Amino acid sequence: MPQLAIDKDFLQRYAKLDKRVQKAVDEALAKFATNYYAGGHLEKIADARDPRVRTLRVTRGYRGVVLAPERGDTYLLVTVLPHDDAYAYIRTKRFSVNQALGVLEVRDEAGLETMSDVLASVAETTETRLFDHVPDKHLLQLGIDDQVLSIVRLLTDEAHLDALEALLPPAQHNALVALASGMTVEEAWEQLSRDLVEEAAPEHVDPDDLTAAIRRSPDRAVFVEGPESLRDLLDAPFDLWRVFLHPQQRRIAHRDYSGPAMVTGGAGTGKTVTALHRVAHLAARYDSGRPILLTTFTKTLDAALRTQLELLVKDPAQRERVDVRNLDRVAYQVVAEDRGSAPTPCRDADLEQLWDEAGADSGFPGAFLLGEWDQVILAQNLRTERDYLEARRRGRGGRLGPEQRRRVWRAVLAATARMAEADLWTFTQIAAEAADILDRTGQRRYSHVVVDEAQDLHPAKWRLVRALAAEGPDDLFLAGDPHQRIYDHRVSLSALGINVRGRSRRLTVSYRSTQEILSWAVRVLGAAPVTGLDDLADSLDTYTSPLHGRRPVVRGFADRAAELDALVAQVEEWLSQGVEADSVGVAARTRSLAGEVTERLRDADIDSGSLTHGPGVRVGTMHGMKGLEFRCVAVVGVDADLVPYAEQVADRAEDPVAHGHDLQRERNLLFVSCTRARDALYVSHSGEPSPFLP
Repeated sequence: MPQLAIDKDFLQRYAKLDKRVQKAVDEALAKFATNYYAGGHLEKIADARDPRVRTLRVTRGYRGVVLAPERGDTYLLVTVLPHDDAYAYIRTKRFSVNQALGVLEVRDEAGLETMSDVLASVAETTETRLFDHVPDKHLLQLGIDDQVLSIVRLLTDEAHLDALEALLPPAQHNALVALASGMTVEEAWEQLSRDLVEEAAPEHVDPDDLTAAIRRSPDRAVFVEGPESLRDLLDAPFDLWRVFLHPQQRRIAHRDYSGPAMVTGGAGTGKTVTALHRVAHLAARYDSGRPILLTTFTKTLDAALRTQLELLVKDPAQRERVDVRNLDRVAYQVVAEDRGSAPTPCRDADLEQLWDEAGADSGFPGAFLLGEWDQVILAQNLRTERDYLEARRRGRGGRLGPEQRRRVWRAVLAATARMAEADLWTFTQIAAEAADILDRTGQRRYSHVVVDEAQDLHPAKWRLVRALAAEGPDDLFLAGDPHQRIYDHRVSLSALGINVRGRSRRLTVSYRSTQEILSWAVRVLGAAPVTGLDDLADSLDTYTSPLHGRRPVVRGFADRAAELDALVAQVEEWLSQGVEADSVGVAARTRSLAGEVTERLRDADIDSGSLTHGPGVRVGTMHGMKGLEFRCVAVVGVDADLVPYAEQVADRAEDPVAHGHDLQRERNLLFVSCTRARDALYVSHSGEPSPFLP
């Protein structure tokens, strides 16, 4: 029976195919995997660029492109295309084995031949070449093959190298870019091998053994182990792609760490996937009797993580070792068990009147006092007035003198005493109390803790994270991105006893959004410097995507009614193109505008639901988009009046530091919403556009 592998890029394309074509693909692959003798139903094309490439009939108008190695019975389904496009692909592409890494490569050989002629004519007029300083032997050591080497010797500047990106195998182009950027051969090899191979490169590479190359390319191919495996792949290609692990991510997820470790990276780089595989790795490796905690900061994300983990961890015994819960629920349980009764959690907005009354003599409004308690006193675990008098108030602005601080401290004591009488608790306060309980009792409830969306945790919740597992090897694994920080929590992990220096890794390639979406969205963030959780500067300068597609669409309208009419038209267009309704997400800055969107879609007979529940198009707030992803995303109401949202931004005259932080948080929120899009992004506004829009 033939062994079928499916190119990982096709798993993404499959979801875009018309339902009729999807069904035909299902039937053709099922027959191939179960009934046909090896390769007997594949058609050989006389003028194929690579004689090992075959076609697989899907429908009268569609053909599969299949790589059929000359040895063995392993076959790789590369793609499914309309008839003419499939034959054009076959007449231009050639497959090969990278001689340094042993992985499978594909190149546009016809395009390279044309480009070679063009570069040769340019090179005749130039004495120097881009890679004159690199001997052939070093290029060969990096996997540059003979055909590419001849073209490399014609390059005169980096613009020509950029023009070759779509034609060259990625590994070879990346090696050349590394050298052109000034890296040594050793540095280029370290980056190349880190990015592309899971294990060490083989000592001997057979250039004709495509089967071995396919098996060494887990970032390219998913093997079908039987009918059920094939059915799983085709039933939920988008979900499975969300837990597909690339080699660089695999090394981060599967290695041993002597203490806390962290992975960072821009939106879509696979931090959550890496965290999920870290949990799966720990569950398979450890059985200490205490569970592993996979946690984040909201219920929405915790539900999404649970669903993805079920896709990934098939062994029920291993799944039983994992507790997937948001951190507030963990803290609530710790406090409830210690007190013998459940605390009554409430939000800051519900407490402002109580704090106004308690702080009436202080000269400060309740909202300010609440913020000072949350962001300074609880954040730094300050226990005495002296501690508060000496504390730094980073990010709070509005310098307070000693007497002002004493008035604030007295007001905080009065307000928290009233809260205690009424048994009212904030979520941050519950986390701080839970951390104290665990430290006092010495309880360590979990063997390991894995945290997703780490950038949004309050310092008190970080103290809880530290208290949940004993210090030691593989104790904590953190995933986050400071550029996606949507809550005003400024955290230094080292100050909280969590040292990730030397155990921090960064992902730079987005496998979710296209380069066009990323390039546009990064500009939303502005130019303000960003500090990571490890106290080091963080940037998205090297943030890229191998995926390409349409540029984001930005449209302005005279009024909201016209904007929502256009949104309906855009959603209808996506649905008519075969996009599943629940793969379309719509985000708005406020709940009221999200409600208007839902009502308008339903008036147009388009089913819609919340971001995580119900059938139809998913609609919610920008905050609710956190951690989710969709094929198509519309972000509406990006007006100057709503983004930034004035109610959430401190007055510049009263507190310029807080004002700056609030504006950056609003930028981050828009960035997060836009980077939920995989294939298409649509942004609209009524009246004057937001100043954040590029």
